[in-house]
Amino acid sequence: MSDFTTSVASAETALRDLFPATPLQLNDHLSARYGAEIWLKREDLTPVRSYKLRGAFNAMRKAIDAGSNRHFVCASAGNHAQGVAFACRHFGARGTIFMPVTTPQQKIAKTRIFGGDSIEIVLTGDYFDQTLAAAQTFSKDQNATFLSPFDAADVIEGQATVAREILEQLPAPPDLVVLPVGGGGLSAGVTQYLAAASPQTRFVFAEPQGGASLKGALEAGQQVTLPGVDSFVDGAAVARIGDLPFAHLRHFAPEQVLTAPEDRLSITILEMLNVEGIVLEPAGALAVDVLRDLADAGELAGKRVVCICSGGNFDFERLPEVKERAQRFAGLKKYFILRLPQRPGALRDFLMLLGPNDDIARFEYLKKSARNFGSVLIGIETADPANLTALMVRLDESGFTYQDITHDELLAQFLI
Repeated sequence: MSDFTTSVASAETALRDLFPATPLQLNDHLSARYGAEIWLKREDLTPVRSYKLRGAFNAMRKAIDAGSNRHFVCASAGNHAQGVAFACRHFGARGTIFMPVTTPQQKIAKTRIFGGDSIEIVLTGDYFDQTLAAAQTFSKDQNATFLSPFDAADVIEGQATVAREILEQLPAPPDLVVLPVGGGGLSAGVTQYLAAASPQTRFVFAEPQGGASLKGALEAGQQVTLPGVDSFVDGAAVARIGDLPFAHLRHFAPEQVLTAPEDRLSITILEMLNVEGIVLEPAGALAVDVLRDLADAGELAGKRVVCICSGGNFDFERLPEVKERAQRFAGLKKYFILRLPQRPGALRDFLMLLGPNDDIARFEYLKKSARNFGSVLIGIETADPANLTALMVRLDESGFTYQDITHDELLAQFLI
């Protein structure tokens, strides 16, 4: 065994003081769909509903063993904060957790529950970069230990315990492991461990389309910082992958990184919830979502495949947004700005063009664009994408002027 695999084995043994190995479940639904053995590593079933507890615990354990003053600091708006809080309570350590002012109350409350009297939560900064800077400054001033969510060797070692459990739970090593990527700590740990313990296993990485920092770095051959990210996949929307994780991952090919469109990911979240009863957050569904792309490329049939479901901290207040995104991606819902003549019967003329399965889900009179015309925001839901295509043909034939803004991100942000 290498020094790394030996250290991971020690980390896993210590981790059993907190929780048993998370389940690795053969999923019949996905296996039948793709003609493969599809196994789900259920990191959404840790005590904090994500794998982040592993890295936080291991880094804290090793710092305490090395004589740390037992004061730990982190910056996080989600899963890392909860993992650090849980570990602080376990070790009886002091934790100061910096969170953005904009953090939802649900996440603040859960972090407080996990940490109890061991932690203090500091709300500062409108944006995460501001929060991170404040946490790092505080850590230096207090001579405390700053716990990175992914860019630290002991954190990567802790996340690698996922790989060790997979090999212990499977009847034979996997042919393929699909890894979700945010900051890269999980991927760096799992790939490093399996490269030594199961060298025949291949890897595919899944990133959100609006935050593909690993793919960008591999294509450039060096670290890159994305100019902006889509925050929908909040657990993996990272503008720059961690430096240490990238050092471990830089030998992979850009083609091994698949990007999941945020709206398509919403379909996967709803399917896993409605069909399988599995609650996954957007980042937790990444690996399952890109199975579609792997199947299209002929990469799944007959293979033993492990998808790591990295977390299940899903706020059900987001469910309407997820449904909305899923419908738009599936072509079952469109939004139009309609130029409506200001004359009696104009609205009736439009309504007569709707098909029997077309339903008005949104109707908002925006303004008069001219004395004789007005602008209307209208949302249409239907049962088949072909219905909306046919509707647009009828609108064109009837002389209506309209603009399809369904996938116009700027207009959608302000109007939808």
